[in-house]
Amino acid sequence: MSDHQAMYPVKLLGEKVAIREFRDDDEDQVLAIVGDDRVTAWLSYNSRTREETRAMLAGAVERAQSDPRPDYYLAIVLPDTDRLIGFTRIGLDGVKAGKLGYALHHDEWGKGYATDAARTMMDFGFGDLGLHRISVAIGPENTGSIAVAERLGFRYEGHIRHHVYTNDEWRDSLLYSVLEHEWATVR
Repeated sequence: MSDHQAMYPVKLLGEKVAIREFRDDDEDQVLAIVGDDRVTAWLSYNSRTREETRAMLAGAVERAQSDPRPDYYLAIVLPDTDRLIGFTRIGLDGVKAGKLGYALHHDEWGKGYATDAARTMMDFGFGDLGLHRISVAIGPENTGSIAVAERLGFRYEGHIRHHVYTNDEWRDSLLYSVLEHEWATVR
């Protein structure tokens, strides 16, 4: 856990996307992402049902109001319409450390939204949250997310064998990280 004051609500503005707290009326848009095998093939869990999505969303809303806050699990939306296109998360892990994750609706891949959301979350993590290190674990075949990480200055740290069990099989992960002083030069 970090020693910072929990922030709620969070509203961040990137160059292409906005990032905000989840709301109860996000369920259908979240289900369109976490219920899609094309998306969850890259995540650390199988596709979710409506009931599982509802529980996931309720958990995110509840954790957002905790103090200390264990994570910042937030909706990625298009600023003009507030249409939810994905989600991102910094899980607070260890001393001044966070784990970054993100997912986008399949139709929104390749438009720069993941890069912008990740950059915005890293600015938030290193700035507002005062983190020293942010890491990301990516499946070796997920070339899109590897490109996002490299574009944002993440450095490869290693290969984690059988890191997650998803879609009925063990999957390896590649671990990348950025340190606070590195982000200042990359940003």
